[in-house]
Parts: sequence; structure tokens; C-alpha cells
Amino acid sequence: VSAHLSMRQRLRAIWDSRELLTYLVTADIKIKYKGTALGVMWSMVAPALSIGVYFLVFQVILKNGVPDYVVMLWAGMLVWTFFSAVVVNGTGIVVQRAGIVKKVAFPREILALSTVGTALVYFFLQFIVLGLLMAALGHAPAWGDFWLLPLAFLGLLLLASALGILLSAVNVYFRDMQHLVEVGIFLWFWLTPVVYSFQRTVAPMLGARDLTWIYFLNPITPVVLTFQRVLYGDTVVTATTPDHAMLNVLPNWSALHYALLNGVLIAVSGAALVVAIRIFGRLQGNFAEEL
Repeated sequence: VSAHLSMRQRLRAIWDSRELLTYLVTADIKIKYKGTALGVMWSMVAPALSIGVYFLVFQVILKNGVPDYVVMLWAGMLVWTFFSAVVVNGTGIVVQRAGIVKKVAFPREILALSTVGTALVYFFLQFIVLGLLMAALGHAPAWGDFWLLPLAFLGLLLLASALGILLSAVNVYFRDMQHLVEVGIFLWFWLTPVVYSFQRTVAPMLGARDLTWIYFLNPITPVVLTFQRVLYGDTVVTATTPDHAMLNVLPNWSALHYALLNGVLIAVSGAALVVAIRIFGRLQGNFAEEL
């Protein structure tokens, strides 16, 4: 695809290649689990094992006292697993698919978007597992606020796609980018309130100085908090520890406040995606030579 195409022409070319996108996603899933006994079920087993470790550390050993903590943890991990998979896998995808990049003409952005499609499949499978877990625990979500989830996920989807597309192009010219992203994602995870409570950990540290806005420079924070608020449902709970203390585990903001935060993320991420596609278009001209 020529670097001189307009944004509208680029988006049209990507849309016209949607069958190729579907094929790449399907092929990636089939290849990844080919010959395994559990197949695609591994996409649910592996995150469950990770969550089990975090649950053991924070609920059993450190005893944070949050009832049904595994639900809040999984709600945050859903977001993070999708985001990290798109960014990490997207960064290296053009280099990994060098063979078809040099031989076949198609919108190269499709390669990065294929990692988004694959991550989407795993996301929905893991969402189903979370639903089954909640049913088993008898833990009901905040049904009235469920409409916030598509809003939050749209912001997450746009942001992850933007980073995946941009980094996939940069990585062709600067191969260290793949390793830098892996380290950066690890650090980013611990700056995001997934395994620890924003209300109990971050707000007390920054709230007195009215600096909590700094924490929201992390664009994943509002998405994680929205998923936890809707799926976990409660903001104040009674601790399972012997003292039965009242715990403020999540911000008690209105649904409108959550919607506003995610609306800002959608606007910023949408703009970032446009910029990422433009930069990709400028950089892809020399892909064949660099690969």
C-alpha cells in the first residue's frame, strides 16, 4: 500500500482485507495449539494459573481480607492480559511474518491487527470463565452499570491497536524494541491497579496532596477500575480478617464519572490510532529492504 494514500484510502484497504485478517487470526490460533491435548483451552488454563499464584500471595499469604478477591483480580487481569498480548505480540509481528511481507501485496497493518483479533478471541474465552467463576461463588456484578464495559473496552481496543501498529513498524528498523517492550510491559503492569486496590493503596498515598490525577496518566487505569467496578460490584466490603474491618476497595464514583474517564480515553486513543496508521504508512516503504 503506497505511503501516499489518504487515511480514508488506508482504512478502506484494511476493510477490504478483512478476509485476510480473519484467516491470519484463525491460522495463528490453530498453529499455536496444534498437537496439544487441551487445544485452545490453554488460553484459559494459563491465565487461571497466573491468577491462582497472585491469589495465593495476596489473599492467603498476605491476607488482604477482600472477600471474593479473585473476582476483582480476574476482572483486572482480563484487561491487562488483552492489552499486553496485543502490544507484545504486535511489536514483533511484521518481523515474524517477513516472508509474506516481501512477497505479497496487502495492507501491512493487517499483521498488527491480527494480533488484536487473536487477543479478542482469548479475551472472550476468559470472560466466560470469569462468568462461570462468579456464578460458582454466587457473586453478582453491578448489572445496572454493565453498559460501561463496552465503553471501557473500546478505549482499550483503540489504545492497544495504536501501540501494536506503531511498535510493529518501529521494530522493523530497531530490533531492540521487542525486548524494550517486554521489559516496559512488566513495569507497566505494576503501575496498574490489578493485583492491588487503587482505593486502598494509591489514593491514600496521593489523595492528601490531591495528586491522584497523576496516576490516571496511565491510560489502562480507568479501564481496569471500570471492569473491577462493574464485575466486582462493591466499593465497600467487610474484611474476611478477624477484625471484620470495613474496606474501601474501589472508588465510589458515579457511572457518569466512569463514562467520562473512558470517553476521554476513547478520544485520545482514537487520535493515537490515526497517528499510528500514518506513521506506519510512512515507515512501511522500506520494510522489504530492512527485512
